[in-house]
Amino acid sequence: MTRATSPTTVHRDPADAVLAMVDHVFARAATWTAWDGTPAHVDDRVYTPHKAIRRVADHLVDHLAELEARLAGEEPQPDHWHASVITTPADLAPFTQEDLDEARSRLTRLARIWANRLHALTDEQLDHSPGEGWTFRELALHVAESVYYADAVGDLGDPS
Repeated sequence: MTRATSPTTVHRDPADAVLAMVDHVFARAATWTAWDGTPAHVDDRVYTPHKAIRRVADHLVDHLAELEARLAGEEPQPDHWHASVITTPADLAPFTQEDLDEARSRLTRLARIWANRLHALTDEQLDHSPGEGWTFRELALHVAESVYYADAVGDLGDPS
């Protein structure tokens, strides 16, 4: 899978970038229990708290599957996400403290899997990755750009 442009990789540890992305998402998401149900319109898309979490998780899963397939010498399985083009009825649900707790558990574990995998790779593997597409360092830094989804919803203030 070929990408049009690659993320900036200068002086960035890819594992730290993925972990920092998830921390950034949580900083935003901690305010989303105050969401009034009005979707945010950003660029040509609509975003809600649930949709932002869904897209971050999808990105982590999709690109981790790509990384693992390429390491195994396989072609990555194409994804069939609807991505941010659609907004599902579930995306429009209120965002509760329980939803935040679930998101924290899910995204923390996915980010830790990414960090463990990336730390197990050498610089050579990170920068000269097998198969077609971005290097694994670039792929991880692309995943770190998932802050976009949380920033689309934004900081909704103190939920208390």
